Amino acid sequence: MFTETTTQDQYTAIPPHLYIAFELSQAHWLLGFTVGFGQRPRLRTIPARDLAALQKEIQVAKDRFKLPQEAQVVSCYEAGRDGFWLDRYLHAQGVDNLVVDSASIEVNRRAKQAKTDHLDLGKLLTMLMRYHAGEKKVWSVVHVPTVSVEDNRHLHRELADLKDQRTQHINRIKGYLANQGICMSVQDDFPEQLKRLHVWNGDPLPPGLQTRLLCEFQSFQLVQQQIQTLEKERKDAIRHSSQPDVEQVRKLLRLRGIGMNCAWLYVMEFFSWRAFRNRRQVGALAGLTPLPHQSGEEDHELGISKIGNRHIRAMAIEIAWIWLRYQPDSELSRWYQRRFGKGSKRLHKIGIVALARKLLIEIWRYLEFDTIPPGAALKTS
Repeated sequence: MFTETTTQDQYTAIPPHLYIAFELSQAHWLLGFTVGFGQRPRLRTIPARDLAALQKEIQVAKDRFKLPQEAQVVSCYEAGRDGFWLDRYLHAQGVDNLVVDSASIEVNRRAKQAKTDHLDLGKLLTMLMRYHAGEKKVWSVVHVPTVSVEDNRHLHRELADLKDQRTQHINRIKGYLANQGICMSVQDDFPEQLKRLHVWNGDPLPPGLQTRLLCEFQSFQLVQQQIQTLEKERKDAIRHSSQPDVEQVRKLLRLRGIGMNCAWLYVMEFFSWRAFRNRRQVGALAGLTPLPHQSGEEDHELGISKIGNRHIRAMAIEIAWIWLRYQPDSELSRWYQRRFGKGSKRLHKIGIVALARKLLIEIWRYLEFDTIPPGAALKTS
């Protein structure tokens, strides 16, 4: 018995595309244009952020490559200091743009390799065409947040930066005093205490040092006031705002061991705008997935990948330790004690990373599916 094979004489025609790669800098933008593999790129330089010149070069490139005016334009640039405003502009102009993670771009494994903006543009154009042809794993594309989501990140990131500055001012003051053999804490009455301080032989502190300490203390007070203002703004939003993301913050605060800093960071930085499909995506985006290394008989792990959101990763480790203290009867805490509780300090640190990943996944399930982590307790008030 023979099976007849039918063929179609009609083929799907691929419409022409104009491919653009951007090399962005402070003063100039280098643009690379091409229409397909094997085509030598057309390179042009325009002033940075000159959108009129960009539109003109796109039009000239279409004429140069004899493309119709309705030809689709596909572009890409590496994620960096310029952020996402250019991506939003290009999409508004009908350009299919991609923001690419720089760390995911293929590189030559030789010890020394040439690097110029022109070579980088050629590499970007080649990989852009491969991605557009269906090779989706050729690089990692950044998920561009909306304007409102990006704006919501500023509060907790500014708060974290200010707290770092506060610590720097305190350490600097203590360092200046330790240089004179003096140890004291920095309190609100620091200027009054400073007048009563003496060095080892009973002499008062040198006037230049006192001036510097007072200047440092004034900077500390300014930073402290800014921290209090931002914390009050965040607290008022949690109490009165009806936004969906703030509702998630309030929901997360019901879990014992989850404080305001953690709940706000988790929601605004991670859960409120990312549609996770499974637990693997949650762990991968936080950079808490193991990195295997297998070659022949050699098979071991190189630790966690750390390819992800560093703000979430740092908080996840901190919350994992807190979870063991405030949720000792939860299944996650019992799992940790069985696996790592009787081990060495090094094993404890390895285990806490695994616990952080598991806890982050349970928090995602709690926010997404309203499933409380097994054995976890809620706050009574």
